[in-house]
Amino acid sequence: MAGELIVSVSGIRDETRERVAEFAADLDGRGVPLSLLVAPRLKDKYRLVRDEPTQEWLRSRQAGGDAVVLHGYDQAATKKRRAEFAALPAHEATLRLLAADRVMEETGLRTRLFAAPRWQASSGAVSALPRTGFRLLAGATGVHDLERGTVTRGRVLGIGEGHRAEPWWCRALVLGAGRTARRGGLVRLAISAKQLAQPGPRQALLDAVDLSLHHGARPTVYRWDRRLGQAVA
Repeated sequence: MAGELIVSVSGIRDETRERVAEFAADLDGRGVPLSLLVAPRLKDKYRLVRDEPTQEWLRSRQAGGDAVVLHGYDQAATKKRRAEFAALPAHEATLRLLAADRVMEETGLRTRLFAAPRWQASSGAVSALPRTGFRLLAGATGVHDLERGTVTRGRVLGIGEGHRAEPWWCRALVLGAGRTARRGGLVRLAISAKQLAQPGPRQALLDAVDLSLHHGARPTVYRWDRRLGQAVA
């Protein structure tokens, strides 16, 4: 049975939009859509709401079949070396999710999909997600349908944002993607926009995509199907 392939990019902002767009074009040529992990606020006082060119690019990609996934709220306000949602109690997670949701709605990018920074979400954050309208959680080891309480297993193979970027890891990522695709599993590849500036990591992601496609993996994105009432990955 053929597996599925999901490719995601994080760290999308004014300074990285061009290189993400180039990567997206490479995937377009392979027939692979992107899951775009978007945070309303990033370090250096970046605010998505003030960045109209990035908003427009994201909306155009979403209209073309890419998925927009909320990726935290204000990562710059998080303690160094700690992921934003990794240790939050439910009440604080709720406040951040609601604030992020307002920004995403204002920019025309509202989504019911969530992936925590570094893929780390506390139990409080997980419990807050469905109460704030979210239907899908992309976690480190699986894709969770928050409506039905089910999960599709599949570990993230990533470069950057909590994952390694050394040459040995890039090689391991390609091999791991190939093994999972050959078994008919869910291949989840992730890269930060910062790492796309590095030829080695960028090529490793493309090699992993090509190998997964070679083994018959079907390209898709993170999504929640209202008709089925379940997450699809």
